Amino acid sequence: MARLTQIHSIPAQPQAVACETIVRLPHPRLRHHVLGYAGFRAGARGRIPHRLLPLSYVILLVDFADPYALVTGARRTATVAGQTDWAYGVSVGMTPAGVSALLGVPMPELAEATVPLSELVGRRAAGLAERLGAAPDWPSRFALLDQVLTGWLAGAPSGPAGGLVTAAWWRLAHSPERLRIGALADRLGVSRRYLELGFRRQIGLSPAAVARTARFQHAIGLLVEGADLAGTAADTGYADQPHFTREVRALSGLTPTELCAFLQDHAPGSG
Repeated sequence: MARLTQIHSIPAQPQAVACETIVRLPHPRLRHHVLGYAGFRAGARGRIPHRLLPLSYVILLVDFADPYALVTGARRTATVAGQTDWAYGVSVGMTPAGVSALLGVPMPELAEATVPLSELVGRRAAGLAERLGAAPDWPSRFALLDQVLTGWLAGAPSGPAGGLVTAAWWRLAHSPERLRIGALADRLGVSRRYLELGFRRQIGLSPAAVARTARFQHAIGLLVEGADLAGTAADTGYADQPHFTREVRALSGLTPTELCAFLQDHAPGSG
């Protein structure tokens, strides 16, 4: 069973009934391009507005209820602006290589933005939400996503799935430890300036923004698992609990206590 390593969004307002979530990894042939799938269904069984949280990768979100599909880019702070209401569907996390190969655009073009999938892939988006919604169960939907995305990948221009900047992004975005940018650059044998320019051109966020977002998301993961605020602040490298509180408010627009109230919906077996 896969688990949510990062949380894309939370309801904009408290909900009486928790949402439902089921998480799966993609087929291994997609592993350089797709981080994972998360099926979801709002507890209220209707579309609700969401707060998009800081995230260092791109999300394809497909809502079966409307139906529609949209793409949200990496972002440094939370937002409730734009189209953020959905009810029942699936999200797909994409790596920088996946954004380029599957969506046909460089990742920086999507930073801080939300756009309809059809604007990026044209006719390939037609019917996707309907086909996924008509599948009989979640295993069938995830298998269909594997099939569809593998087809998109086969039709994409050939190119490397990795590279030094991508390797640095993987380290910063997914490491549970706090990594300093200068130390990471030294480890990779390049200058900090080289990394900063590379991230600007290939990611759309600076290395420092990716690291900051990753630490925030790691803290969210601990809170979802039931850790207390003081322990979470210490385990994720914040100087103290007040520092942690300031960072959570700056990144999410919520206090840690308010954020925790929403995160209960992301406990195992829920949304």
